[in-house]
Amino acid sequence: MKASRFTDRQIVEFMQQVDAGLSVRTLARQIGISSRTFYKWKAKFGGMDVNQVRELKQAKAENVQLKKLLAQAELDKSALRAALRKKY
Repeated sequence: MKASRFTDRQIVEFMQQVDAGLSVRTLARQIGISSRTFYKWKAKFGGMDVNQVRELKQAKAENVQLKKLLAQAELDKSALRAALRKKY
């Protein structure tokens, strides 16, 4: 996945500019994005401030780690069961 040219703080600031009255089309032209990109950002980050966006990203990263740990534990459990079946 391609990394964004803009930081979370910038994206939130862009949304605040639109909330303050700047049109989406004008903002998109100024920063070099499509209107569709703005609306994707709005769907993802709409109504959040910078701290909430950071917390969301941290939670997603933590969730990925937990899923990996769970998958590893399930593999270990499966291997142990298979080893016990062969032994008896």
